[in-house]
Amino acid sequence: MATRRSPPRTSRWRAHTASDHLLRYGARVTSRPVSRRSVLTASAAAAATALAGCGLSTPSGGGGTSGAPSGSGGGEGDHPALVVAGTEELGAFNPISGHGEQGGTALYEGLLRLRSDDPEALPTLEPALAAEEPTVSKDQRTWRVPVRQGVRFHDGSELTAQDVVATYRALLDPESGSEAAWAYDMVRTVEAEGDEVVFHLEYPYVDFPSRMLLGIAPKAKFTGGPATESPLNREPVGTGPLRLVSLKPHEATLERFEDYWGEPSAVPRLTITTVLDEGTRAQQVRAGEVDGTVLPPKLAQATADAADHLQLAVAKTADWRGVSFPEKAAVAATPELRVALNLAVDRQAMIDAVLGGRGTPAATPVSAVYGDAYEDLAYEHDPEKAKQVLEEAGWAPGEDGIRTKDGERAGFTLAYDPKDSVRRDLAVAFAEDLKKVGVEVTPKGMTWDEIEPVYREIGILLGGGDKPYSIDSQVFGQLHTPMKGAAFFYNPGGQGSDELDALLEKARRATDETERNRLYRDVQKKTFEDPNGVYFMFLEHTYVHDPRGYDTGNLVVEPHAHGVSWGPWWNVGQWT
Repeated sequence: MATRRSPPRTSRWRAHTASDHLLRYGARVTSRPVSRRSVLTASAAAAATALAGCGLSTPSGGGGTSGAPSGSGGGEGDHPALVVAGTEELGAFNPISGHGEQGGTALYEGLLRLRSDDPEALPTLEPALAAEEPTVSKDQRTWRVPVRQGVRFHDGSELTAQDVVATYRALLDPESGSEAAWAYDMVRTVEAEGDEVVFHLEYPYVDFPSRMLLGIAPKAKFTGGPATESPLNREPVGTGPLRLVSLKPHEATLERFEDYWGEPSAVPRLTITTVLDEGTRAQQVRAGEVDGTVLPPKLAQATADAADHLQLAVAKTADWRGVSFPEKAAVAATPELRVALNLAVDRQAMIDAVLGGRGTPAATPVSAVYGDAYEDLAYEHDPEKAKQVLEEAGWAPGEDGIRTKDGERAGFTLAYDPKDSVRRDLAVAFAEDLKKVGVEVTPKGMTWDEIEPVYREIGILLGGGDKPYSIDSQVFGQLHTPMKGAAFFYNPGGQGSDELDALLEKARRATDETERNRLYRDVQKKTFEDPNGVYFMFLEHTYVHDPRGYDTGNLVVEPHAHGVSWGPWWNVGQWT
């Protein structure tokens, strides 16, 4: 049956501004120097499965041993240039479209940036383009941020407060069509007062520093219209330690920005290639053709074990996998039935078989990294109890073992991204678990373009945790009933309630630490009793790389996004 375990009580997520103590869930504002400790984690799991990328190809100039192109860094006596095979889409570098929104980019910087003191804990936030820590009014609705002076963009222009204002206004402009904009709906106005940027909020929002990770571009680059059509996608202009110097369909080359305001990058050049097949990526990194890549856990372990020069890097995440229920699926029509389907799932068996043990069971979208706001809940694997609930609800097994009620078979189609073998394998495992209790789930590989028109009619193998440095943005879109402007993959089945919506709204506005923690624990308990899907696990992201003598610093707790913008390379501009 469903069980509730006592939550751990910690308080290490608290933070303060220069003016007074403010709560941060998973992020705190500070100005201490960045830690340079190198942390790599290895595990004992071997064999090979696959995780799919987003479309990639082979590097044109070989890997880490390739010579530097004419005019680039990486010459004799310099640090080595790097080539990495990733899964990122190239040519979509506009921050208004979400590129680097959570800090995983060497091209742009926000007012604040991530700092990882402990790879097992959510990162702190420290000033980047902000000259010092933000301050906030007593009612916590007005935030003031002084802008750092003497900073230059990659095009040579100088950063001003007006550039920051223009970036946020472009994000919030409906004509931009930014899918990221809904997460900034608390912003009423943003304006420049001399060298300060002033944000006026619609309501108190103590997690607002997490919205200051947004990459800043020059005001002149925002000319209106859809963000997807902006020149910034292919000609990014930021203030980051690396700048784009070459872009091909399957290869992007970044070089050290010599006029960077901070300590210049030790890495002279980073080439990112896109390679579709994970087996090819694994072969390339083993052969030394590339210096690193992202791989699914089992394949990553086997690849690292196969070559002495390679290391396995394992990043803790707030990235979950789970399944949404179709909006009108009769077998998931009540809270009791949705709980029963959760009881049918053997989460630990999924983690062991598909992820090589690289994950933690989940019951809600909230993991233990949120400290005092976390409620430790778990669904026991209890297929017999699941069968009992289905029987009591009138779902009787047929001759083939699949249950029916009023002539309707218990089951639904479950869509998964066919490029992602982990999602495929999780979909198959879920279908096998539900078949054992008489529910027929049919996995079907579908592109996101195919899924979107029918997203309410099918189940979807989802991933979440795209904005984990605020507990509010970890749960609000996923658990709230569907909201205008939010992407379709937030709560696609539409389950929820007015009561849970009100609880989420109250929690995001709370300013007292104890009250806020309690409200978010209540959100989890309510979700546990009336789930809007099945949350399987929180993944660990796995990477294989040759550090080439660099001190890469700590890994960071990662969002849903992963690839060569994260892993050991999340702070590549700060390597030593």
